Amino acid sequence: MERKMELLAPVGGHEQLLAAVRSGATAVYLGGKGFNARRNAENFEEQSLEEAVGYCHARGVAVHVTLNTLFLDKERQAIIEEIKAIARSGADAVLVQDLGAAALVRQICPGLALHASTQLSIHSVEGVRQLEEMGFSQVVLAREATAEEIRSIRAATDMKLEVFVHGALCMSMSGQCYLSSLIGERSGNRGLCAQPCRLNFRARGREYALSLKDLSLISRMGELKQLGVDSLKIEGRMKRPEYVAAAVTACRQALDGQAPDLERLQAVFSRSGFTDGYLTGKRDLSMFGIRRKEDVTAAAGVLGELAGLYRGETPLVPVEMFFRMEEGRPARLIVTSPQGAGAEVEGPEPQQARTRPTDEALVRRSMEKCGGTPYYLEKLETRLGEGLMLPVSALNAMRSSALEQLLAKEEAPRPHPIREPQPQTPVTQKGEGQPELWVRLQQKEQLSPEMEARARRIILPVEALKDCPELISRLGDKLVGELPAAAFQRAEDGLKNLLPRLKEQGLGTLMAGNLAAVHMGREGGFRLLGDYSLNILNRDALEEYARLGVEEAILSFELNLKGARKLPQVIPTGVIGYGNLPLMIFRSCPAKGPKGCGSCEGRAAVTDRLGNDFPLLCHQKQYSQLLNMVPLYLGDKQGDLRGLSHVVLRFTIEDPARCARVFRLWNEGAAFDGKRTGGLCYRELK
Repeated sequence: MERKMELLAPVGGHEQLLAAVRSGATAVYLGGKGFNARRNAENFEEQSLEEAVGYCHARGVAVHVTLNTLFLDKERQAIIEEIKAIARSGADAVLVQDLGAAALVRQICPGLALHASTQLSIHSVEGVRQLEEMGFSQVVLAREATAEEIRSIRAATDMKLEVFVHGALCMSMSGQCYLSSLIGERSGNRGLCAQPCRLNFRARGREYALSLKDLSLISRMGELKQLGVDSLKIEGRMKRPEYVAAAVTACRQALDGQAPDLERLQAVFSRSGFTDGYLTGKRDLSMFGIRRKEDVTAAAGVLGELAGLYRGETPLVPVEMFFRMEEGRPARLIVTSPQGAGAEVEGPEPQQARTRPTDEALVRRSMEKCGGTPYYLEKLETRLGEGLMLPVSALNAMRSSALEQLLAKEEAPRPHPIREPQPQTPVTQKGEGQPELWVRLQQKEQLSPEMEARARRIILPVEALKDCPELISRLGDKLVGELPAAAFQRAEDGLKNLLPRLKEQGLGTLMAGNLAAVHMGREGGFRLLGDYSLNILNRDALEEYARLGVEEAILSFELNLKGARKLPQVIPTGVIGYGNLPLMIFRSCPAKGPKGCGSCEGRAAVTDRLGNDFPLLCHQKQYSQLLNMVPLYLGDKQGDLRGLSHVVLRFTIEDPARCARVFRLWNEGAAFDGKRTGGLCYRELK
């Protein structure tokens, strides 16, 4: 059966809602006031959310509510109340990033469809399979996925696939960006990204090296349909309603086989034009762009024209009408909609016609006048007595009354059943002992005899263990293989071949930083540790990952030490104590030149406006990571780590001598011998 693609529009407030629906969206996504990735948009309180859902449902439009931020334990009751409000509104689906939020949705309202946010960084078959097992019905794929990768995912799952087709592109993979947090305590994972990436960072002599053009795949709608995409998503909940109208209209035109007005769309908002580089795999410098003065000037010229696209009610919903007029009985009109709702009104008794009787043509002309409502007449059936008439005013009044009743019925809330969440059982609180010491290395040459002797765990990327059976045997249970932070389909297939060989050589434990890695590791029979990039901030999320097989976890470094120590000991948890913290993951590397990687050896830098260099670390040309300019170091504050199960020294760009030096400083509890940061360890995340 042919899949019917959903056109999903962004709604940041009431005017954007009107623009989206009246321009032809078949679904919208919007947020409540608390836990959504655009907390600075207008958004919707409980009553206005209920009204928005009713407005959409009456017009045949689905509503996805975004609950796609991470929450803290102290916010648990607030997110429970928000889930209940979403359920009472009758929304069709809820979009989540935090697995703790997903668990609460399943407990409170199992009838509410669960959609996986793009901030879960799902970009491969294994990630989608993990979501399927958890009861998700739709996933927003990472924007970085190519057409061939989408095709592979489609072949492996029946889950609905949602793909961004227009709007702003984050430089980093969604959910893996911590730049705004570290710079200004405004977390993108908490809906408050300050977009520091749009500032003038430089790389290899090129300015604005972290600013991508806006995405546009509108001219590729046919290809997306062939790939089996179910939902076409427009980005832009912070954008004005004219932008929403222009984007939805262009998408609607393309879906209907018309030529979309891309020039008008580019005029209303773009950054030096558009790009389709991720879908096509052409990840070169043509993807980068900024908002220029001429882009702003162009927008001013089209806003008035675009407002006209959604000024009045659009006839979106077909209705069937049955009109009966018989002698001696009041006239009757019944109206029904495709959603099954109906309205019935009674009019005056007909009179004997003195001149022209009321015939079907006259009734039709009256019933077709549905202006000002979302309805249009699709089918009319009449039963008319001979020689009878009703004034046109009476016909019009009956039609108006019936459509008004129908609209009221269809806008009425249809809440989902609600249950109270399961109470959290008491668990053992953290003690006051010193944490175990874990060491994470980028390459085996960084391993020192002192680390080997004193560290409880030694973590190395699985690629670094390919031809090291002796090392695997020597380190034994201490050794942990780190799965890549991103593994697109070809790389994931390679891992599926590598992991059994490593297991045969004695590797028993893996570090997983995303859901694909969790699923792959568990299916391969490995013990699992959870990395910082699982973004664990709360107990509910920790319990979900434990249920998925994660036995110990490194908490998100967006959680301060006070919060980390207070988190109940569901499974052993720890924090990063040293390292240049990863700030972003790129599939389109900012250090590329006109001819690609050129002579780059995988160690470049991005420089901010103050001249600070942020190291870039390339991972086998599959992706690159932006690291913080100075390392986190807590070696002289180890008393603040008491009660945690482990602390990780995370080495990346250091040479072996430097790694050994930092390891000794840590074990001596000494002050750091260079510039350092406390990260977010002593700051409060917004």
